[in-house]
Amino acid sequence: MRPAARTAARATVAALGAAALTLGLASSASAATVNRTVTDSGTVYALSLTAPGTAPAAGTNVTVKGTGYNPAQGVYVGLCAIPAGVDVKDQTTWNSKPTPCLGGQDQAGTTGASHWVNKDWWWMSPNNSSPYTVANGRGGFSVSIHVKAQISASVTCGQSGVTCAILTRADHFDTNDRKYDVYVPVTFS
Repeated sequence: MRPAARTAARATVAALGAAALTLGLASSASAATVNRTVTDSGTVYALSLTAPGTAPAAGTNVTVKGTGYNPAQGVYVGLCAIPAGVDVKDQTTWNSKPTPCLGGQDQAGTTGASHWVNKDWWWMSPNNSSPYTVANGRGGFSVSIHVKAQISASVTCGQSGVTCAILTRADHFDTNDRKYDVYVPVTFS
């Protein structure tokens, strides 16, 4: 085989190997997307939240993406226990505030377990908050949070009937508003 042909063959094998590795990594990372349509002050928002559906129990940092949010309504992004009575497949049951959450309401940004996305006040807590990216009047975000199975000393995802989700919920300015709750259930291995 001539040197040019060997070089081309090696490049092809390397490209195929890289493609196989990329496909393997993409399929092993299980991400899920949940969509919800809400009406807020007469405006319809098509919320979309994408997060991993599985994670290691000991903990890992994950990327969570959202689109279609009302930029005037700040949200927390975090890992919480799904409240009793909430069926993540039935939005009419989403009447209870998701809690407890890993890291609590981490306004200081010390745990990395939650992220605050908002339009106006993100600069007050630069360690764990950021502004929405706004396009066509809708807010989006891509943030990193730390998740692990043990939410608190007495609550662990997957034990004693506790199920958990990576989610968004209205921030502390409107903590009882359930319109911005979007659940992506997560299991821990």
